[in-house]
Amino acid sequence: MNLPDKMKAMVTIGHGGLEQIVLHQDWPRPEPAAGEVLIKVAACGLNNTDVNTRSGWYSKTVTDATTGGAFEEVGEEDPTWGGAPITFPRIQGADICGEIVAVGDGVDSARIGERVITDGWLRDPTDPGNMNKTGYFGSERDGGFAEYATTLSVNAVPITSDLSDAELATFSCSYSTAEGMLSRANVTEKDTVLVPGASGGVGGALVQLAKRRGARVIAMASEAKHADVAQLGPDRILSRDPGNLRNALGDEKITVVADVVGGPYWPNLIDILERGGRYTCSGAIAGPMVELDLRTFYLRDLTFTGSTVIDPQVMKNLVKYIEAGDLKPALAATYPLEELRDAQAAFIAKQHTGNIVVVP
Repeated sequence: MNLPDKMKAMVTIGHGGLEQIVLHQDWPRPEPAAGEVLIKVAACGLNNTDVNTRSGWYSKTVTDATTGGAFEEVGEEDPTWGGAPITFPRIQGADICGEIVAVGDGVDSARIGERVITDGWLRDPTDPGNMNKTGYFGSERDGGFAEYATTLSVNAVPITSDLSDAELATFSCSYSTAEGMLSRANVTEKDTVLVPGASGGVGGALVQLAKRRGARVIAMASEAKHADVAQLGPDRILSRDPGNLRNALGDEKITVVADVVGGPYWPNLIDILERGGRYTCSGAIAGPMVELDLRTFYLRDLTFTGSTVIDPQVMKNLVKYIEAGDLKPALAATYPLEELRDAQAAFIAKQHTGNIVVVP
């Protein structure tokens, strides 16, 4: 196959607002190194990681909610998910669906032509279980907001599905994040799981994946989005801020809160957990600084689990669930790649339900 030397790419040039994302029509196309594959990108999903890394929100100098805009001060030493500096320019985007069109040394050429989705977690091949030796696609190396991208061969996961490229691009980050959270909390059919922010990508994935485990699921979302959230199959839907949450829940006994929201409402989520309950978290879009009464934590024998780096098996399991038809894509909108700024603005506004995707 004759491949072009140049490609279209949306390149992030530094921390700040949307103006930091710049369109290039003649960016050098990457070459797959040993153990890598070259993917022709068919679609790439948007996620909070893209926004938070660009804005520098992960830095401990930032205490505000996720806004997607520039912050007054961003620490130079900890502006990424891993608490380390990022190298610019950088092509972001972790959720690729595409086709392998070339391979590097050591990779079977039979992989050329495979339809794949990407596992965002870049692991040390000699020590894959070591969380301290991980990077993230679109953060520690260039990702999918371009016509072509390279990644480790093991991170290009083959998939057979009738779903569209854009639909498949909704799964990788959101659903692997959700499955990681539920795994850390050891959710089973005995649990009742409360999901704040159920209209978002991770929130919707939590609803579906918790139901898949047999749990009872109560979703929280703004009332304008209840009809969309209902399509994901929760047992009940509450408003995003029902005031007295205990009263709104009635006789429901919440054993797990699966949260990516945080913010001022957070203490209410902890107060309604049953004795011995679990709180699992992988985000704080409404704000990272929360108030905790430690007496609630220890007197009720609660367990808190943070979840970022997922088990290597999670993505392989997700592909099995997708191929079996166990999961529904929640595709909110599709934008052309060159309109990535507009796509991110829509993503940040949170008026949608599900995931937003760009296509080259």
